[in-house]
Amino acid sequence: MLDPSIKYQEIRANGLRFHVATCGEGERLALLLHGFPELSISWRYQLPLLARLGYRVWAPDLRGYGGSDRPAKLADYALEELLADVAGLVDAAAPSETLLAGHDWGAILAWFFATRQLRPLDRLVIMNVPHPELFRKNMNLRQALRSWYAFFFQIPWLPEKLLGLAGARAIGEAFRGSAVHKERFPEEVLEAYRAAARQPGALTAMLNYYRAVMRGGGARRQQKLGFPMIETPTLMLWGEQDVALGKELTYGTESQVRDLTLRYLPDASHWVQQDAPETVNAMLEAWLAGRAVPEADELGK
Repeated sequence: MLDPSIKYQEIRANGLRFHVATCGEGERLALLLHGFPELSISWRYQLPLLARLGYRVWAPDLRGYGGSDRPAKLADYALEELLADVAGLVDAAAPSETLLAGHDWGAILAWFFATRQLRPLDRLVIMNVPHPELFRKNMNLRQALRSWYAFFFQIPWLPEKLLGLAGARAIGEAFRGSAVHKERFPEEVLEAYRAAARQPGALTAMLNYYRAVMRGGGARRQQKLGFPMIETPTLMLWGEQDVALGKELTYGTESQVRDLTLRYLPDASHWVQQDAPETVNAMLEAWLAGRAVPEADELGK
């Protein structure tokens, strides 16, 4: 399942223990943040690439996920705590420069981390999550219906019960059911996600991200702080076959990011870096090398 160059280590940050997939070495850090209901293995195709490009790559299981610590309280999953985790991981690495990449919930954290300038960033990579301010402005009935799960997750205990049925079968189906290239999600990968969700307290921890940002007030607090222009050079990659988030949510991102490169992948789902790794990696490598980033059709994808 994993490239043999990928190793694991335990790293302490923000008072917690993080289980981190690592690859490469050196002073330049690439910190990769996964989403729901994922793990560090969501970056299995990008870890070796970034190591080859000269980065020390860290892909942690985020708090509450996989082998990382799992605080019990809803307040432990407030946006501010999650952002402090990212800052703590950067501090633990003590890098000479930092590339921050995020997908899904990891991209939400990456957007806010760059906006609040919590630590210096040299590069920002966002996958299949719109800028928070554009998401708020463009929320309509159609998008609300596509995001139904976020509202459902606010209900106590019932989402955990349903997601945990039949050995957390629904967790595996979340990937294979919506992926374009289902062969990219073999049984061993799906079982890793399901097994992590079956750990005691794991599903509640994962859902607390949604609960803390909505009913816990995290989104409101961030909104009050405003959204200054992001100055960090940013690559945004978007799988167009996303069943939860519409492509139109990306329109206008240039109003929030000074130096933006945006590429769409028509033949990829929400799980873009797993569903179309060759295309994602080719775009990422070109961007990091300062070359023109190809469009998907130029890569034959």
